[in-house]
Amino acid sequence: MIRMNNVYKTYSNGVKAINGISVNIKQGEFLYVVGPSGAGKSTFIKMMYREEKPTTGSINVNTISIESLRERDVPHFRRQIGVVFQNYRLLPKMTVYENVAFALEVIEEEPAVIEKRVMEVLKLVKLEHKAQSFPNELSGGEQQRIAIARAIVNNPKVVIADEPTGNLDMNTSWEIMDIFKEINEQGATVIMATHNADIVNTIRHRVIAIEGGKIVRDEAEGGYGYED
Repeated sequence: MIRMNNVYKTYSNGVKAINGISVNIKQGEFLYVVGPSGAGKSTFIKMMYREEKPTTGSINVNTISIESLRERDVPHFRRQIGVVFQNYRLLPKMTVYENVAFALEVIEEEPAVIEKRVMEVLKLVKLEHKAQSFPNELSGGEQQRIAIARAIVNNPKVVIADEPTGNLDMNTSWEIMDIFKEINEQGATVIMATHNADIVNTIRHRVIAIEGGKIVRDEAEGGYGYED
């Protein structure tokens, strides 16, 4: 599914973000990525969806070689991956329905298919009744649920979430985790960078800890292990 081999990432300012990471992530896994601020977690996951390119080493996602992927092929590659951001990134002038549908419209899906699939994912995140609302009419938790709906509307094999509960209270965070659990149970690989120790310690999955751009711990059903 996802394989990194001896990956390094050095930015143009000389900062070494990733220092020799090798890891395999299987289809259907649920993986937490943890570590102190500045450890390299965001760079690690950004390379998976080609937001960043490795300086050296190889990354293979769904049989596609990331480091040799041509720029013009990146949008097509990203259709296989759903990405959920901490700050939602919803389009403010579009309704909830339009925000989610947009991901299907750009690949020229049939209107009937779009309507059916959008309402399916809105039902999954329990917000079908908000289809005609605008993002500024929603709570933070509701906006994050819409962001998740948009990320999964293409039925991606991989869902990558960068601090998806970082701006939310704990009650809402548990609701968001229920959605990720269902997505994972439906077969998607879920990779989540998080600082939320309560979630990691309660809902146990594989944990990769990154410090100084290196993997220092890789545990099945591991704990958080940090004081933030």
